[in-house]
Amino acid sequence: MNDLSTKQKILNASIQLFNEYGLANVRLQQIANETGISVGNLAYHYRNKEAILAAVTKQLFSELDNVLANYRVFPNLLDFDNQLTQYFSFLQKYPFLFFDSIEIQRTYPLLHNDRKRCIKKILQQIRKRFDFNAQRGILMAEPVKGIYDRIAESVWCAMCFWLPMRSIQEEKHDCQSRFKQLIWSQFFPYLTEEGNKEFDQLILPMLSQHRF
Repeated sequence: MNDLSTKQKILNASIQLFNEYGLANVRLQQIANETGISVGNLAYHYRNKEAILAAVTKQLFSELDNVLANYRVFPNLLDFDNQLTQYFSFLQKYPFLFFDSIEIQRTYPLLHNDRKRCIKKILQQIRKRFDFNAQRGILMAEPVKGIYDRIAESVWCAMCFWLPMRSIQEEKHDCQSRFKQLIWSQFFPYLTEEGNKEFDQLILPMLSQHRF
């Protein structure tokens, strides 16, 4: 076993434990036990929990940046739906990032700052989608000045708080179609006739449910 594979196993074990127990409740001994190494060996690779979290942060935001990079790959509504698929996979892999939102803000400023950077980019992308699809006649021209900015914020809230909401309701949060329905419902009232046709052709069949 080389150093790199040991480090990755430590990170994988840490992510699993963070997801299961929350950031504040995970101890180095738990991580070592889950990895199958001693605490001393763990400290050789990562001197403390903060160092582990820093490495996890680098990994997860690299993956999120890759999701955000897949923007405007297709010139239609399918582009956003594909990005939602990737984002849902990210949610499933790193739920602690969303469940521990306040803990991160209070205790881990570097992770919080990276998160704010990505949130800003997500909001910008969503807002630009409204403009792009309005220009091609799929969405209405903004009916009230600033309304698309507010809807972009609503879309982000739905994406960010999907997991905590489902957990509070004691419902399964592994249903991708339900997640996508929630997001698309924010766009649906503003689709034009052409937008409805494109939605029915490209998006609706993949949601496995009836029209909203």
